[in-house]
Amino acid sequence: MPRFAANISLMYTEWPFVDRFAAAADDGFEAVECQFPYEVPAETLARRREAAGVELVLLNAPPGPAGARGIAAVPGQETAFRASLLEQALPYAQALGCPRVHVMSGFVPDGRERADVQPTLVDNLRWAADEAARAGVTLLVEPLNGRDNPGYFLNRQDHGHEIVAAIGAANVAVQFDLYHAQIVEGDLSVKLARYLDPAHPTKVGHLQVAAVPDRGEPDAGELAWGHLFALIDQLGWPGWVGAEYRPRAGTRAGLGWFQPWRRR
Repeated sequence: MPRFAANISLMYTEWPFVDRFAAAADDGFEAVECQFPYEVPAETLARRREAAGVELVLLNAPPGPAGARGIAAVPGQETAFRASLLEQALPYAQALGCPRVHVMSGFVPDGRERADVQPTLVDNLRWAADEAARAGVTLLVEPLNGRDNPGYFLNRQDHGHEIVAAIGAANVAVQFDLYHAQIVEGDLSVKLARYLDPAHPTKVGHLQVAAVPDRGEPDAGELAWGHLFALIDQLGWPGWVGAEYRPRAGTRAGLGWFQPWRRR
């Protein structure tokens, strides 16, 4: 049975951020994830999470300067990337008991090719993997679609697994978001079976879902959600599935999709 984590950066925006842990728990979620929690002190968030009785299963490392979508693959930003990991991402993950940090690659700089900047990402993540291992954290790289994120370094699942293989660390994996993957490449059933196979040489560390094309609740659009959720279950996926979508008409009004999977 898939285990769903509410993304409290996109869901529950009707509540102040610190209250979203409890709101998600009230609706039956046993876990949450978030994007960038850094405007609220980690100790405050930890207290609210513990009081709500939910796990925080994923957060994003800081995105970098205004307009950026990460800096891990941006040459010249190595010092800033390392500082953001050591001073923000890993301390927040430890304070909140969060075992996964998504490291955003960023945009390919103007005039450069992906092949030019890939060594920067690999070098940064090799360094970061050692630091994260000491903190008990797994780092994730996520392919994002170019429609929403034109110029983003990482777009395809196979490229994500190539990066993870090049790093060669046990605590670096791919974040497989079905929304992004469907827009870029489709063939989700085959890709889920391939990459969730325990025998695959590199691993998926987290799944996420949202409807295509509108990024709403996973109950409409061009994907057969009943089939995909059943397949994830059949494949024995042991991790969480992040519900990283934008509610179409309010969070609670759109939770009908979740009721068959509610555990509480």
